[in-house]
Parts: sequence; C-alpha cells; structure tokens
Amino acid sequence: MEEKEIKLPEKEILEGKSVLRRFILGVLFGLAVIAPGVSGSTIAIMMGLYTAMLYALGHLFSDFRRALRFLLPLGIGALLGFFGGFFIIQKVFADYTLHLICLFAGLMMGAVPALTKELRGERVTPARFSLMALGVALPILVALLSAFLLPESSSTDTFVTIPVWLYFAYLPLGFLLSVTQLVPGLSATVVLMAFGQFGPILNSVHREYIFAHPEVLLLYLSLVVGFVLGVLSLSRLLSHLLEAHKASAFYTVVGLSVGSIVSMFLSSDAFAVYRAWSTYTPLSFFLGALLLLAGFAISFLLVLYEKRHEISAK
Repeated sequence: MEEKEIKLPEKEILEGKSVLRRFILGVLFGLAVIAPGVSGSTIAIMMGLYTAMLYALGHLFSDFRRALRFLLPLGIGALLGFFGGFFIIQKVFADYTLHLICLFAGLMMGAVPALTKELRGERVTPARFSLMALGVALPILVALLSAFLLPESSSTDTFVTIPVWLYFAYLPLGFLLSVTQLVPGLSATVVLMAFGQFGPILNSVHREYIFAHPEVLLLYLSLVVGFVLGVLSLSRLLSHLLEAHKASAFYTVVGLSVGSIVSMFLSSDAFAVYRAWSTYTPLSFFLGALLLLAGFAISFLLVLYEKRHEISAK
C-alpha cells in the first residue's frame, strides 16, 4: 500500500494562520520544553500547525521572509512560555513532583487522539506495527537504563562542580532535546530526567548560584547550541519524511507518545517519589489522581476543539 501524501504547507505559510493562534502555540510550546512529559510537537498537531512549523524551521534560510513571518509570533510566545513556566516549575517541582508527573501524564494521554486520527484508514502492516512497538519501547528503555545505570539525582540537586567533559556532553544533549520538540510524543524534561540532569539544571538557575559559578553559563550555551543545530538540521528531514512516509511516521510517533507517558512513571524523579512513598498522605494521592484526570480533560477538550475547527473550516 502506498503511503498517503500530505499537502505541502507552503500555501498555509503564505496565507498564514492567525497570529494569535501562533502566539498561543508558542506559549504552550515554551511550556512544553520544561513541563515534564509534555510534547511541543503534539501541541502543534493539536492546533493544526505541525507541518507548517516544520516547513518554516526547515526553510528558514531558503524561504526566509515567509518562514520568519510564520515563526516570529510563535518564537515570542515560546520565550514567554519557557521563562514564565520555568520559574513556576522551579518553585514547585521539589515539593510537588508526584503531582506534576500526574498532571503532565494526563496532558499527554489526552493528546493521543490528536495523533491517532492521522492513522484513520491506514492498514496495519507488520512493518508499521514494528515501528509502533519500537516507539513504545524506546522511551521506556531510556528511562529504565538511566534510572538504574546513571548516578542518582533528585529534584533538589544542583551542580557542585562542572567537569570539562560535561560542556561537550551538553552539545549532543541539546541536539537530543531538539528531537523531543520536533518529534511528537517525546518530552525534553523526560529526557533530562532520564539522564539525571533536570534537577541540576532547574536548581542552578538562581542569581546567587550563577554569580558563584559563572561557568554554568557556558554549560547553558552548549545546551542551546546543540538544540539550535538540531532544530535547523532535523526539521527539514522530518518534513520530508512526513511528506513521503506519513503513515509509517505517525505509527512511530504514536508509539513514542505511549512510551513517553509510561516512561514518566519510570524516570529517576519518579523513583525518588516511590522511595518516599510512606511520606505521602491519602490526600496527596487523591490530588495526584485528580490532576491526572484534569490534564487528560484539558488536552482532550483541545483536541475536540481543533477537530470542530477543522470541520467548520471545510
């Protein structure tokens, strides 16, 4: 069976989606970078802007004017969402790790229908099923390996010293984080948690710490450089894959989404919660379950809204 073709988004970028809509996507995208378990690309799919976003990022230099016009409100929103959400997460993560995991797992669960709708009418072949299974297994395997093999960290850790090798290691880590923001179903914070770096990064962004350890700024720069290089190099490749092999790509994406949800409960931060299980009250567990349901409802309602918007636009 031939892969279903998808329409190139050049016209969509020319005509442009609502500036406000792109700004809102940017805010949510910025939040997704630091919110555990949330995938920025999944949000873009829910809002109907994923292929256009990939095209704009992949053709930023070859189609500069149109790409910049599309990306500018998205980028402004992303910066606001990232920095605003970062300081909120920073203040509550140590004390409410369980509740944040439940909330963001619910958000990811509710967004799964936005991905599975891309597979309607597609035949399940052994190859596609294998890709989905691989997608499920990959985030779970990474989380388990990191939880048991990497040095233990917690939500209260920060960098005591920064060895020279860590600056170089943060370049591929930044590249890997860019993959999580371009491939639906993956989460940057899940990757950072898996490698034991979420807590140290989160807790190092303080004025006192930065003044005492200015070398940490170079560490941030390494992460940003790797991230930017990843976005620019991978976005065009992913855009091409979606055009040529849409069904197979989305079977993999659905698997990655499911695997990422499971991996949230297998991360090093999750295991820290399990070890402190006896300190949680029944009210804490009830609140966690409530937040999981609330996250699911919010994402699912956004998916339904986008579906109705698409129907009304036809």
